[in-house]
Amino acid sequence: MKLHTETNLLSFDAWSGAKDTKATIIENNKSVDFDYLIEELYPDGLSETALNDLLWFDDAFIFEALGIKEEE
Repeated sequence: MKLHTETNLLSFDAWSGAKDTKATIIENNKSVDFDYLIEELYPDGLSETALNDLLWFDDAFIFEALGIKEEE
């Protein structure tokens, strides 16, 4: 079964390591830019698990794409 729902970063309930990436995006006022990035990269959408994994494991790519400088 496939479920498709529309959401945005602000209403997405991230879990585990994805929570930190989500928080950083929001703190940098880039949530709308993130939503556009996801629409561009995944025009057919993606599952909640895939979105969470992207936030969790591909944070460096996301931050670079959104122009967020990571603290060292």
